[in-house]
Amino acid sequence: MTIFLQLIIGHALADFALQNSDMARLKNRHTKPTNVPPGQKVIPCWYYFLTSHALIHGGVVWLLMGCWYFAIAETIAHWLIDFIKCENWTNPHVDQFLHIVCKIVWVIIYLQLI
Repeated sequence: MTIFLQLIIGHALADFALQNSDMARLKNRHTKPTNVPPGQKVIPCWYYFLTSHALIHGGVVWLLMGCWYFAIAETIAHWLIDFIKCENWTNPHVDQFLHIVCKIVWVIIYLQLI
């Protein structure tokens, strides 16, 4: 139960405190940058923001669980879950539910390994 609580707290930190407003906006491929200098071509960079955000989550999981393979699983899962939310295939409530389900899965697997 302790590791699950740590993962939930880590998720809250990574999804809210460590995600700045630019990252929250620009990880969505449908959001157009607003501060492009005159004459500069707009180049899509949403995947950098989404990947950075997912890597932060993976890093938190790695720090808490000490297992790089959980970090990779979290990074991939978080990227996909946030991508489908940005596509409006889910909503913020389903998004958060899926993130919590991932933490439950990581804990179940982790407990089988120790």
